[in-house]
Amino acid sequence: MAMTRVRPGRATMSLFKPRNRPHSATTPAGDRDSAVIDWAAYIEGHRASTATVADAVRLIRDGRLTTEGDSAGFVWVGLHEPSATELAELAEVFGLHPLAVEDAINAHQRPKLERYDDVHFLVMKTVGWVPAGPGGAEVVETGEIMIFCGPDFVVTVRHGAHGELGPVRAQLEKDPGRLSRGPAAVVHAIADRVVDGYVCVADAVQEDIDEVEEAVFSPERTDEARRIYRLKREVIQLKRAVGPMAGPLRNLSNRRFVPNEIKEYLRDVEDHLTRVREQVESYDELLNPILHAHMTQVTVADNRDMRKISAWGAIFMVPTAIAGIYGMNFDYMPELKWRFGYPMVLSLIGLACFSLYRGFRRNGWL
Repeated sequence: MAMTRVRPGRATMSLFKPRNRPHSATTPAGDRDSAVIDWAAYIEGHRASTATVADAVRLIRDGRLTTEGDSAGFVWVGLHEPSATELAELAEVFGLHPLAVEDAINAHQRPKLERYDDVHFLVMKTVGWVPAGPGGAEVVETGEIMIFCGPDFVVTVRHGAHGELGPVRAQLEKDPGRLSRGPAAVVHAIADRVVDGYVCVADAVQEDIDEVEEAVFSPERTDEARRIYRLKREVIQLKRAVGPMAGPLRNLSNRRFVPNEIKEYLRDVEDHLTRVREQVESYDELLNPILHAHMTQVTVADNRDMRKISAWGAIFMVPTAIAGIYGMNFDYMPELKWRFGYPMVLSLIGLACFSLYRGFRRNGWL
């Protein structure tokens, strides 16, 4: 079972030992002593920093932080590409289901929303647009964000180099009223950022499609087939991320643990997702006729080149044929003893070639 695997290249360190400061999300995984990016306890929407994750959990669960008998806070732990050992420690503390933990360790999961007792497990695909480098091409990269959402905790597990959640945490901490609504507010903020990433990448792909379309229908002769096929591949990557996200997001807005005010925000995110999904699905309808038009132009250009080659071949056959006849070394050839025979043959060759050239030119072959 994948729970026993330890990610190579990183020294495992207990998540419950203090560190000087949280690691940056941009720090390479091999250079970090732990997969934890940041953690904190949030009490009525305000951050309460602690030395360790365990301290944050105790701070929320020791019963001191209650308002009229109800829990007034939660813990948010953010991880980036954790090992099995690291995630197993959190699984023991928060009671995470082994199947969900295994999915969180092994990436390449489909977007989904599952429930294990009072813990919801949400998987979302993230996308990133990598601009073209020198001699390179644009690429749509995909990653994943897994969210364990319980009554008093949120654990986010991120895979991939993009989709950083640091800005999401910073934005939420500026709005304590929103954070005071509990873990559902964090889930909505993350879903909103993921869908915003879809919008940005979809707009970037749209710009590339417009450029390809302009190049295909420009008077200059270009070869855009490779770029069109690459764009179709990127569109498929984008569809695999955006399409399956609709179901989990719709189910999330119907869960009881989500407050009504958060459900309204989730429906807005769902509307944005629907627009992006329709936009991405339309890209195939755009690229297919563009590819067909380009291949038609290539065929027409090849036919035009073949006509030119055939026309020039016919023109050069005239002097070749005449020169071949006079090179047969017969004693009795026309006008061999005539002083003006050679100029006459050259004139005949020139007149025949010029006549053929005018005929092909008039017919559009040259």
